[in-house]
Amino acid sequence: MESAITSKGQATIPKAIRDHLRVKPGDRLKFFMHPDGTVVLLPKFPITALRGIVKYSGKPVTLQSMEQAIASGATEDAMRRGR
Repeated sequence: MESAITSKGQATIPKAIRDHLRVKPGDRLKFFMHPDGTVVLLPKFPITALRGIVKYSGKPVTLQSMEQAIASGATEDAMRRGR
């Protein structure tokens, strides 16, 4: 696939590439230049796009139980390190 550069420095991304990246008009793209000269094009999605990506089927956890688990883990880590 290829595309021409316009006088304004713009190029049309072929439909197959747009479909593969799941981008639509108005979406933002990121370009990465590697030392070997290759360029990578990736869609830039808002953080809200990650909502719901991880499913949790367990019972809801309270803030208090989370804090207890953190404290317990920190204590175990300190004991392993001999502190």
